Amino acid sequence: RYRGLPTLAYTHFQPAQPTTVGKRATLWIQDLLLDIEEIEFRLGSLRFRGVRGTTGSQASFLDLFDGDSAKVDALDDAVARRMSFEHRYPVSGQTYPRKVDAALLATLAGTAASTSKMGHDLRLLSHLGEVEEPFESTQIGSSAMPYKRNPMRAERVCALSRHVITLYQDGAFTAATQWLERSLDDSANRRVSIPDAFLTLDGILVLVENVSSGLVVNEAVVRRSLDAQLPFMATETILMRATRGGGDRQELHERIRRHAHAATRKAREEGGDPDLIARIAGDDAFGLSAPELADLLRGERFIGRAPEQVERFLDGFAQPLVDRLGPQARARLDAPDIRV
Repeated sequence: RYRGLPTLAYTHFQPAQPTTVGKRATLWIQDLLLDIEEIEFRLGSLRFRGVRGTTGSQASFLDLFDGDSAKVDALDDAVARRMSFEHRYPVSGQTYPRKVDAALLATLAGTAASTSKMGHDLRLLSHLGEVEEPFESTQIGSSAMPYKRNPMRAERVCALSRHVITLYQDGAFTAATQWLERSLDDSANRRVSIPDAFLTLDGILVLVENVSSGLVVNEAVVRRSLDAQLPFMATETILMRATRGGGDRQELHERIRRHAHAATRKAREEGGDPDLIARIAGDDAFGLSAPELADLLRGERFIGRAPEQVERFLDGFAQPLVDRLGPQARARLDAPDIRV
């Protein structure tokens, strides 16, 4: 719907070359789809520890089968298959490698990084008034300031995502501090960190689905924000058009510089929008009328291939991945109520 709606882009949270509302959303979606690919990789690479005994040597099983290694292997294979694993770790100590837990938590932390990025972006856009998350009719934005519409869901996404990201360190430190064949200081930690990461991320994704399904784009505000900056972004285009009309590029460049600084100073001192275009239209050196300048200021002139990129992303990357995952990926589960 918004793939072609021009909007002001930001780098360093300073105005930059325009993009589109839809193109910006694809950045969030792409992160989450990359997370799905990472989850698929982790699931596909999981192995079974196998029947290895107390230190991984299989000594007790070798004794059980009177030294017959083939029977030990057969038991190992049978137990792995019964547990629905095709592959086992070639060697182990008393436990499977705790690096597996670290990698698992890293994958969940990566997903949390994606949701946090999205949450932060929505909070910034909410401040600008361009985007709003769902707001219930009885929702209170602030106990002290009743007029406020705080982005509480996005803030909660960021808060919980931060927690999941920090849980990765539990897995990494547990793997790093295992002694020799095994020490028991892993057990209590992983019983807390692993389920905590899964449950917290589940709650985060419920919030993300809720926000995404009810997101409001204030198109008028989006256009107003862009229109306020377009005159400055269009200066190169104006310069080239005036130069083709016979103007001296160096002289015109200097005139634009002076007009831009004067317009900015006036806007900051007196309020209101910068009058850069009016100054250029009134400068005969440019030879451009107000209608000609207005045509150069259409936002669609500055968004490049953004709409096409959205189409190609959806058709070439997002939809094939969803189709490959099957009906479960397209099903909308009944989400629990969210308290705000």
